[in-house]
Amino acid sequence: MNWNSKENKQFIQAILALKTSDEAKAFLRDLMTEGEINEFGKRLKVAEMLTAKIPYYVIEQKTGLSSTTVARVSKWLGGKGGGYKTIIDRLHHHTSLQTGRVLF
Repeated sequence: MNWNSKENKQFIQAILALKTSDEAKAFLRDLMTEGEINEFGKRLKVAEMLTAKIPYYVIEQKTGLSSTTVARVSKWLGGKGGGYKTIIDRLHHHTSLQTGRVLF
């Protein structure tokens, strides 16, 4: 992935420029299909559930995602990028994701 290309730098700046939930919704809806938005939302939920030590089979049942997708999110969650972990920490900075307890 070339994060230093002009296009990718501009894309990141565009995301950082969004100030409200409505702005984010409008931008994401213009950028992606409804299915893609739903898929990314489910992947974030998978990362939360994995952080809470929910078993893969429960995650698959609750999200409808394949075991391959759950495993891929698990790999990224534990990887060096840290994107999922950063977002989960920020979304839950006032609460902790207790083992086995995540709102579905």
